[in-house]
Amino acid sequence: MQIRYYKEYSRFLNRFMEFKVYGHAGRPILIFPCQSGRFYDWEDRNMCNLAAPWIDAGKLQIITADSIDPESWDNHGPCRPRIEMQERWYNYVCEELTPRLLEINREQGPDHTGQVLVGGASMGGGHAVNFFLRRPDLFNGTIALSGLYSSGMFFGDYMDDLVYRNSPCDYMRNFPENHPYKKLFAKADKFILCCGQGQWEEDLLASTRELQAILESKDIHPFVDIWGTDVSHDWYWWEKQWVYFLQMTLGDA
Repeated sequence: MQIRYYKEYSRFLNRFMEFKVYGHAGRPILIFPCQSGRFYDWEDRNMCNLAAPWIDAGKLQIITADSIDPESWDNHGPCRPRIEMQERWYNYVCEELTPRLLEINREQGPDHTGQVLVGGASMGGGHAVNFFLRRPDLFNGTIALSGLYSSGMFFGDYMDDLVYRNSPCDYMRNFPENHPYKKLFAKADKFILCCGQGQWEEDLLASTRELQAILESKDIHPFVDIWGTDVSHDWYWWEKQWVYFLQMTLGDA
């Protein structure tokens, strides 16, 4: 498996940001880490090795983004600076990291512009869905495991324009019937929301069901897969879900 490390300056964040790329070609998937995690966590947790059959066959290229959660969602300071940092990170991902990953992806394969998947587990899954729903022109679907899809757990009752933009259950509740993104959602390759019903999944399961109901009321239909009561909020289960949904999305390696 070809693995490359990058450290590149972001004008939106005014700092160098790190990311890694796994694989030489194939369908790109941008992975976001769990709460306050790092760009190397997906590799450290064996998720890249589990995807090796697809990576080595040139069907998949994983790009792992770094988070700034300790300065935004996971920060206990004033709300407005926290959400402003989140929005700067959002702009970094859309305007800098995604064009860069497509450039890297084209080096050894065809152009996958408009075919970038986003994914992650826990907060990473929440980030993935937020990016897809806000920018389906850039991203073509999700593999979101045990995600959280509203701002309340981290921002309480506080709401402003930027919190609203980063809280899918809130902004999708007001999604217009004639919005042009509706056609893009319908064209998405795979819009996967998965959650267990076991230990530590209660809040995530409720959030998944809430978002599902909101989306379906707008005639937007994600693939929602609720696993059993033994399925906990843990890497052991995310490993199994990851391989299952890779096969569903990409076929056999």
